[in-house]
Amino acid sequence: METTVILPDLQSCVLCEDVRCEINGMQTLVGVINVIPAHSLPINCMRLCIWSRWCSGSGKFRQKSRIIGVDEQQVLAQAEVEFELKEMEGHATNVHYFGGVQFQQFGLHHVEIFLENELRLRFPLPVVQIGLVQPQ
Repeated sequence: METTVILPDLQSCVLCEDVRCEINGMQTLVGVINVIPAHSLPINCMRLCIWSRWCSGSGKFRQKSRIIGVDEQQVLAQAEVEFELKEMEGHATNVHYFGGVQFQQFGLHHVEIFLENELRLRFPLPVVQIGLVQPQ
């Protein structure tokens, strides 16, 4: 008997500094990131996490997550994971940890999420220059 594959929906995706697994099994996302401020370049992020949840699908899948540079070509970080949804009411939560991601340019970078090599989500990640605070 052949199982029907139903592509899942990407319920949520968040870029953050850490994902902690609590004693009760719940996950806590720490330091949700919408911009990376820097006084100067390069800036090295010791840890970045991409947390994603898939639902309303059935079958075995491969997710690829990546952070790309301002030029839209350079891949600064990338990870892949296989996961399975056994029933339509289930969900799968994936966490990709990246260590030592270095940003060499100010400007608009992007986070991309692929399912089976098809782009499912793309969102901006600005790296912005901030001024030094002068003592008064």
